Amino acid sequence: MNTKKKIILILTGLAILGALAAALAPSPVPVSTVRVEKGYFAEYVEDEGYTRLKTTHVMSAPVQGYLHRVDLEPGDGVQAGEVLFSMESLPAPGLDLRALEQARENLKAARARLEAARAEHENARTQMEYAVREVIRHEELFARDVISASVMDKMHNEQMRAKAAKKAARSAMEAARFEKENTRAVLEITQGARLGREQGLKIRSPVAGIVLRRMHYQEGTVPAGVEILEVGDLDDMEVRVDLLSMDAVRVRPGMRVELERWGGEPLSGRVRRVEPAGFTKISALGVEEQRVPVLVEITSPRQDWEQLGKEYRVEARFILWEGRDVISIPSNAKFRENGDWRVFVVQDGRAVVRRVEPGRRSGLRTQVVQGLEPGEKVITHPGDRVSDGVRVEAGPRQN
Repeated sequence: MNTKKKIILILTGLAILGALAAALAPSPVPVSTVRVEKGYFAEYVEDEGYTRLKTTHVMSAPVQGYLHRVDLEPGDGVQAGEVLFSMESLPAPGLDLRALEQARENLKAARARLEAARAEHENARTQMEYAVREVIRHEELFARDVISASVMDKMHNEQMRAKAAKKAARSAMEAARFEKENTRAVLEITQGARLGREQGLKIRSPVAGIVLRRMHYQEGTVPAGVEILEVGDLDDMEVRVDLLSMDAVRVRPGMRVELERWGGEPLSGRVRRVEPAGFTKISALGVEEQRVPVLVEITSPRQDWEQLGKEYRVEARFILWEGRDVISIPSNAKFRENGDWRVFVVQDGRAVVRRVEPGRRSGLRTQVVQGLEPGEKVITHPGDRVSDGVRVEAGPRQN
C-alpha cells in the first residue's frame, strides 16, 4: 500500500507540474497561412488604356461656300463613295440695271469673237489640208528628180507653218468660247441665285464605316477647312495604353495581351507597336511620370467586341512571361534576412524559417525557384511575434 500511494502521489505531482507548465507556457501565435501552389503563373504589367481607330477621316469643307444641312448622325453607317454632305458656292450678288445691260452687251461681243475665231480656225484647217496635199505632190516630183531638195524643204516648212497656224486658231477659238461662258455666267447667275443641293459640290466618304462625330450640321455659310464629319471603320479598332517607361522597355511587339473590364468578357490581343518616344504625364497625385504609348491589336473575333466603340476604357494586361507548372506563393509571405529571402513554413504546429530563392513576380504572387514544395503551408504577413520554432495557430482565413 505504501508503494501504491507513492506511485499515486508521484503521478499526481507530475500531472500538477504538467498543468502548471502548460498554464505558464506561451499560447500559440495566431497567423494566416496559405498553401504553396503549383500551376499556371504569368508575369505581367497592366495599366488602363482606351480604344482608338488606326485611321479616321475628318471630312471638312474644301472651299468656302454654302453648306446644305447634314442629315447623317453619329452611328449612321456609310458606304465608300456615299455622299456625306453637299455644298455650293456662295450666292452671287445681284446686278443693277447698268451692270445688267453691260453684261448683256459683253455677252454679244463674246459671241461675235467666238464666231470670228471659229471662222479663222476653219480657214487655218483648210490651209493645212492644202499644204499636206502640196507636200504629197512635191514628194512624187522629188522622187523623179524633177524638183530640187530646197524646194522640197520649202514645202515641208509651209506644211509646218500651216499646222502651227491651225493650232493657234484652235486655241483662239477655245479662249473665245471660255470668254463667252464667263460672260454668260455673269449675266445668268444674278440676283443671289443658288445652284441647289443637286447641282452643288458633293463630298463623298472615302471608306465604308460609320459616322463617329458630327461637328457641323446646320445649313449656312462655312469657311474653307471647317470640320464637318468624322468617319471611320470600327473593324479597324485597336487599344492604346500609356505605360510607364520602366514597364514599356519590357514590352515587345507580338506579346500576348489580355483586355479586361471594358464591360464584356475578357478579350485577347497582341502588341502591335511600342512608340519610340515618350511624354510626361501628371498623375492624380501630382507626380510627373514618363509614359510611352503602346498600341495593341485586338485578336478576338469581331462579334465578341461589337459593342466596343472609339475611346472606350479598357484594362490591358501585358504577359511578359508565363509557365504552366510553376511553384508560387503570395509575395507578402517572404521577407529579407541577412541578405537572403526567407519564409516561415508551418510544421507540426510551429513556424520554421526556411531560405527560398524567388523568381519572377506577378502582381501579388511570386515564383519560387527553390526552397518549397507544393502543398506546404507558409505564413503570410508574419509579425514580430513569429520567430523560428514558435508555436503558431492558423486563423480562420487559412487556405
